[in-house]
Amino acid sequence: MFYRLAGIHHTRYETERRVLNFPFDRFQVGLVLVLVLSAPLWISKLYLSGYILPWIIWSTAALSLNLLMGWAGQIHLGYAAVMAIGAYTAVHLGNAGLPLELALLGAGLGSAMIGLVFGAAALRVKGLYLAVSTLALQFLVQWIIVHVPAIGGGHASTVQAPVIKVLGLAVTSDAGAYYVALAWCLLVTVFMINLQRTAFGRALVALREKDYAAEMIGINTFHYKTMAFWVSSFLGGVTGAVLAFTYYRAVTVEQFSIDVSIQVLAMVIIGGLGNIVGSFMGAGFILLAPSIINNLLSWTSGGLGFNLPVAWLTNIQLMTYGGLIVVFLLVEPLGLAKIYFNVRNYFLVWPFGYMKRQV
Repeated sequence: MFYRLAGIHHTRYETERRVLNFPFDRFQVGLVLVLVLSAPLWISKLYLSGYILPWIIWSTAALSLNLLMGWAGQIHLGYAAVMAIGAYTAVHLGNAGLPLELALLGAGLGSAMIGLVFGAAALRVKGLYLAVSTLALQFLVQWIIVHVPAIGGGHASTVQAPVIKVLGLAVTSDAGAYYVALAWCLLVTVFMINLQRTAFGRALVALREKDYAAEMIGINTFHYKTMAFWVSSFLGGVTGAVLAFTYYRAVTVEQFSIDVSIQVLAMVIIGGLGNIVGSFMGAGFILLAPSIINNLLSWTSGGLGFNLPVAWLTNIQLMTYGGLIVVFLLVEPLGLAKIYFNVRNYFLVWPFGYMKRQV
């Protein structure tokens, strides 16, 4: 079958610690890489720029927040503000003449420094109190962007992003912008995969489970909490810059509102806390489900011979969307990724059902 332990013999520790032990896992990853790398060749520009590109970018944002929430167990309700800091920093640096690579680095460092200041609250408070303190970051950043013309250009203004230049070469096509976002997504994904295999990743998990117990066994909670906020904010800042350069091509304060913070939070929770695959599933569900539901409702009503009013169609779409979220969380509170791994583990022992409890 697809998954079998039979025939896999480890003679070295390196092979046993390999991320992808199953041949079918390696086949899946290879197939996904081929599909995403060749996407501009077989997907229309409309779907590439309107669906695939935002899915890749917001999956990267969900991965960045998942490092903080899923691995370190720290709540963050103002992650859109972190992305906004990176987006505005990179756009201003790019307009000043810096190359894309330095602009992205500056975006990450700017977000990391400011995120670190507000992350210091995690050293004193936790739970809902930490959530409120990070929520303050969201409103403070929005207020500064609106009221400081040097940053946001004035009230309700739009700051245009410069043309992307990678290694001095201008990137003007939709496919080029897609590959820039894909490169950053793959880099963050590889980083997250290896993070859980390092001492830093294991220390974050210990903090998530019980911070004072982690300190009792010698883990410096001050260091690792601040590092979690720093790294997560750095990744979020660069992701916000990539979003501005490749998708929006401009930045406004409305692009990083409190609704966006809740949206990224929902991606992480619905996909699965502390799960890499779940970040992609959660982002895909949050971004693509509303349009799919809308198309299905329109097709169903048209097939039955009646046309729903636009107001009804919008409300039914939102109700169906919210109901699906509730159903998913009731069926599997650990997220969509847990459903995927339940199916995977089923095939691991199929058809020997009596082995399920031993896996």
